[in-house]
Amino acid sequence: MMISFRAAPAKLEGKYTAIVVCWLLGNGCLFSWNSMLTIQDYYVYLFPQYHPSRVLTLVYQPFAFITLAVLTYNEAKINTRQRNLFGYILFFISSLLVLILDLATSGKGGLGTFIGICVISGAFGVADAHVQGGMVGDLSLMRPEFVQSFLAGSAASGVLTSMLRLITKAAFEHTKNGLRKGAILFFAISSFFELLCVLLYAYAFPKLPVVKFYRAKAASEGSKTVAADLAAGGIQSLPGEVDDEDPQEPERLSNKELLFQNIDYALDIFLIYALTLSILPGFLSEDTGKHSLGTWYALVLIAMYNVWDLIGRYIPLLKFLKLESRKGLMAVILSRFLLVPAFYFTAKYGDQGWMILLTSFLGLTNGYLTVCVLTSAPKGYKGPEQNALGNLLVLFLLGGLFSGVTLDWLWLIGKGW
Repeated sequence: MMISFRAAPAKLEGKYTAIVVCWLLGNGCLFSWNSMLTIQDYYVYLFPQYHPSRVLTLVYQPFAFITLAVLTYNEAKINTRQRNLFGYILFFISSLLVLILDLATSGKGGLGTFIGICVISGAFGVADAHVQGGMVGDLSLMRPEFVQSFLAGSAASGVLTSMLRLITKAAFEHTKNGLRKGAILFFAISSFFELLCVLLYAYAFPKLPVVKFYRAKAASEGSKTVAADLAAGGIQSLPGEVDDEDPQEPERLSNKELLFQNIDYALDIFLIYALTLSILPGFLSEDTGKHSLGTWYALVLIAMYNVWDLIGRYIPLLKFLKLESRKGLMAVILSRFLLVPAFYFTAKYGDQGWMILLTSFLGLTNGYLTVCVLTSAPKGYKGPEQNALGNLLVLFLLGGLFSGVTLDWLWLIGKGW
């Protein structure tokens, strides 16, 4: 049965509320994981022989990538609401488990505790695959502003966690077990925030008129993944008219066809994150030498990366600064690999000022190019196709992350284990 859908401008109210909620949900997508990354100084202290800054990321990425690959393959049949709720709930439970594990072991290291942290890291990866792919796919069938706000929120999580880490380090640095106290506070805040995201997505987001409008529109175009979201928003049947002359349901492009049509965008997002994660956090945490900032140095570098990553994600809101040329995007992304020798020689011969500048540029370009690619790609398709393409692009993003954390180990060549 074919359902035609007529746009109703009145139903676009709530757009700015939706942008704020998307920002908060984007924050929740990476807040827990960024918390774990930002307290690397605590884990390096607890597990000095296990390279936690590299190992935890290497554990996280395969779980995220494999889970998202399965979800993307079955995307057209998956209940989007259940998928995203499961992801946010898993983030909440995993954040709580980090806190419980630390309290249960009294902040002691050892292989058993490290394995427990690794298991939780893998759970974060599974949660990320559910939420990031599900949310980007869901928002791609709505408005580009929602995607941009969600991506900006995910970057803001890095800024917030970095700021919190600097504050807690300053507050507890000279107290007994200062690192541990800061880490405990971190994951208490993280657990609370993830619970807030569960409530926002479950009860607030689906009731916004603009969200109901686009989900109903997607359903009219053949999407089978939004029914539970429509019900949560109070819509039991689709608005529109039934056209009995055409009994066929709308056809959509397959994932393979979508990928072939957008292979350059997929490669773009893969290369952006392969480069970024080959440098952050492992190289910045362990391979930048000794400097006057001492134990603050790696924290300052990660904080500067996060701040400029966030700034970069807002630049495309200025239309004249947004790069939309497909060839232009590829050229800029490939030229970004010049940062590899730049970081190598700066770490070897430069001072901390140059390293901070270079790390800031890494963050700025990462955020800017991510938004340019993910807001440009899903245009010109029906709702179900936009959802599928959003999932595919996030799959390549996680593939880039996985490749990056693997390549990051190359910095250790010649340095010994």
